[in-house]
Amino acid sequence: MRSRWEPVQVGLFFATLVAAWEAGVRAFQVKEYLLPPPSAVALELWQSRWLLLQHGLITLNETVLGFLAGAVGGVLLAVGIFCSPLARRTVYPLVVALQSVPKAAVAPLLVVWFGFGLLSKVVMSFLIAFFPIVISALGGLMSTPENLLEHLRAHRATWWDTFWRLRVPSALPSFVDGCKVAMPLAVIGAVIGEFVGSNEGLGNQIMLASGTGRTPLVFAALAAVTLLSLLLFAVVELLGGLVWWRSRA
Repeated sequence: MRSRWEPVQVGLFFATLVAAWEAGVRAFQVKEYLLPPPSAVALELWQSRWLLLQHGLITLNETVLGFLAGAVGGVLLAVGIFCSPLARRTVYPLVVALQSVPKAAVAPLLVVWFGFGLLSKVVMSFLIAFFPIVISALGGLMSTPENLLEHLRAHRATWWDTFWRLRVPSALPSFVDGCKVAMPLAVIGAVIGEFVGSNEGLGNQIMLASGTGRTPLVFAALAAVTLLSLLLFAVVELLGGLVWWRSRA
């Protein structure tokens, strides 16, 4: 059972980490361009808030588009693999093999193929978010309880009725878990795309700040990326809970 003091304990833990970081940097007189103290990062975060918000909205747009494309494409492919034994023997191993390709190595090719605009970042975000959704959706479809399947067979339910009324609701928790994994990865994909070829977005700001020695701004942009990932994760978790509740109802 969750203790009412747990949020306080978590807050104290992170406050202790920040205090130790601040004290350590000042005690050892670490140069700000190497490791800025949290106070400098917080100041930079406040001073650059509008800049980070502007570029954060661009990264948000790339992430959401890439994630939605990955979710739709992942579910469709998972259904196709589930329904076709041939696809299970051919397409599924290909998907697993492509997942082992380093996405950062593909990013320059995406810039060549799709240019420096929005599309190359969306595709990169899609590529990273796609695999967890395929695996989770397929696993959910294939792990339907056998006793429930036997129950529907006893009532002579059609394949479509079994799929839509039983397998899909049973797969929803796995699909939602896959989306929770895929959403932060989609943010990473968008940022990687901005690293390679972009003049806007949080990834671009990290590269510019790093190149000019503005380490506090680098940390502030990283904090903005982290906040964006946490926000989108919370949205997926909320929507996933609503979908699961409606499916059970």
